[in-house]
Amino acid sequence: MATPTVRRSSNQLAHPKQTRKTNPLSLSSRRVAAWVAEITLCAVSGLVPFGIGAYANTRTNMERVPLNPVLVAAERTIAYPLALPISYGTRNVAWSTNFLWTVAILAPLSLSSWQWYLLAKTGSTTPKRLFGVKVVTQKNQPPGFRAVVLREGSRLALPISAAYMLWRYTLLFPNLGIFAVLALLMSLAEAMGFPMLRQGRSIHDRVAGTYTVDATIPFDPSLLRSKNKSGWAQGDEEAAIESIVVTPQNQNQNQNQKKDNLLVWMRQNPSLTLLGVALLSMAGVLITLVGTQIYIQNQENQKARQQSNSRQFLALEQQYYGNSGANKQNTVVALGTLKDSQATKFLVGLLVKENDPNLVQSIQQALVTVGPQAIGELKRMNLLLERELDSLPSNRTRERELREKSLYANQQAINKILFVYNGQTNGINLSRIQLSQNGEGKNSGFNLALDKVDLWGIDFKYANLDKASFSGSRFRGPGEDGRWDTYDDWISDLSQAQLKQANLSGANLSRVLMVRTNFSRSNLNKANLSAARLVGANLSSALLAKADLRNAVLENASLTGADLGEARLNDADLYGARLGRVVAIGTQLSNANLIKTEWQGADLSSAYLDRANLSNANLSAARLTGAILRSTNLQNANLRNADLSLADLRGANLAGADFQGTILSARQQNPADKFVDTPTTGIQSAVVRGVDFSQVKNLDDNQKAYICTQGGFHNKYCP
Repeated sequence: MATPTVRRSSNQLAHPKQTRKTNPLSLSSRRVAAWVAEITLCAVSGLVPFGIGAYANTRTNMERVPLNPVLVAAERTIAYPLALPISYGTRNVAWSTNFLWTVAILAPLSLSSWQWYLLAKTGSTTPKRLFGVKVVTQKNQPPGFRAVVLREGSRLALPISAAYMLWRYTLLFPNLGIFAVLALLMSLAEAMGFPMLRQGRSIHDRVAGTYTVDATIPFDPSLLRSKNKSGWAQGDEEAAIESIVVTPQNQNQNQNQKKDNLLVWMRQNPSLTLLGVALLSMAGVLITLVGTQIYIQNQENQKARQQSNSRQFLALEQQYYGNSGANKQNTVVALGTLKDSQATKFLVGLLVKENDPNLVQSIQQALVTVGPQAIGELKRMNLLLERELDSLPSNRTRERELREKSLYANQQAINKILFVYNGQTNGINLSRIQLSQNGEGKNSGFNLALDKVDLWGIDFKYANLDKASFSGSRFRGPGEDGRWDTYDDWISDLSQAQLKQANLSGANLSRVLMVRTNFSRSNLNKANLSAARLVGANLSSALLAKADLRNAVLENASLTGADLGEARLNDADLYGARLGRVVAIGTQLSNANLIKTEWQGADLSSAYLDRANLSNANLSAARLTGAILRSTNLQNANLRNADLSLADLRGANLAGADFQGTILSARQQNPADKFVDTPTTGIQSAVVRGVDFSQVKNLDDNQKAYICTQGGFHNKYCP
């Protein structure tokens, strides 16, 4: 047997005296450092424009534009696997934010593509070149595009997939911090070749057939035979020996030999081969026959049930028309137990025809037995009756009363089903339905009453729910995973619904979509509206005392005359909202976006407006006694005739603000006085200390004197 000869490296022959350049870091350390630098560059390229865009969205006076569809799609794509709640529905941002957030998506992709291109052509990305690391093939050449895609794809997919599976299907879910740590640890272990498995060489290099080497010395395959101080491990001996000892011709022969092994075995054992093929064929035929039989049997059983239900329905229908009184009620109850579409449709039709109160109640109870499946047919009848009422002239009193009575019975049935099947109504469509009082007759006294009921996931778009009572009810559920604030949360849609004078006190409306919904004169005291979307909503004269509106979006909403006493609106977005004559005593508005808001005549006494953005806001005649305005942006704000006595303005930006008639002292001064009296010491003395009034407009003599005596600054009037 011939002994294979070991071929010397051409690099050794060409550079017999070349020595390795000294480097204080080992190859393993430099590989990790280069990898961290690559990840950091991509992250920074996305996070920087995203952060600037988020800041610009809350600090700019630019008009809002709809969010870019690309951003909406990206948000949903990212949110789903990470179980993140996303912002549904209308979302308007500043045009600069739209641009910057688009850059935040494209920049990391572009940067990664460019680095991959460099890696394929030169063997080094920019960070790898800086740290003296290079990726080569066994022939000491750049890897090329195919190898780079395999290498980088496996480097990302394998560790992150393993970390995701461990995180998603254990008690660690949905903590994103733990997932990030797992992904980092898995990525490091994969890059090191999982040392516990003694592989040494990274998995992604094995998949792509590449080697990560020191760029400062020529790559020599013979160095792979023993452990290298630069980072190669003994676990790679097999690949190294193969690259040195086995010639390319022998490699091809070995590969072809492996491919032919199966064919040779099959030729040598024809009986076993035929037996295996026969067994596989029989198994396939058997599975096909059994599957077909099961399918046919299921179809026959379903058809038999339908025929049986149809026969029972026809019998009960004849029995209903042939009976009277109590017998009819028994028949109606029996129809409800069928849970057949024909029976449900028949019961809904009976509900609007019968006049006997006892029989109407029995029909409603039968529909409750049918359950949420009856909602669709009830909704169809509800819309039909509403259209008929709208088309009837007012002078046809008798017909209108009959339609109102039928609609009342229909509404009661829907009310009962929603109440009984508490929390089992996710996905029900009640859009455009009429569930409010109708008309002025004796049958018009319906009020939807669903207190402390789980109504999550119901579509209430355009529905009329005026004067309904939802006290303590929940319009948002945890979803199938049983966890709150994840992607699959069951969230109702109340967009453009009518909820005038409704009672929603203590209700959970967190993250619920309520775009242009009418809550005029509704009771929302202590309601949870955190992160709710109330774009363009009408909350005029609504009661929102102690309501939680943190991070809510109320852009262009109307809250005129609303009671916001002690409500929490921290970080809320009220861009362009109308808040004239609101009562907001002690309300928390810290860090809120209040650009271009209207507050004429509002009472903001003791409100927390620190770090809020009130630029271009109209606060004329507003009461801001004792308000906290520290570091608040009041640039170009209208403060004419506003009462700022005892307000804390330290650190506020007042450039361009209009102070005509603004009250700064606790005691009203006589306009005829040339100088204001020095106020008493205490909180008043710290109201304007250090505040720059140099660019404030329309300051009178009293205000100038007060500012200068209380430690304020004005480059013309205060020495």
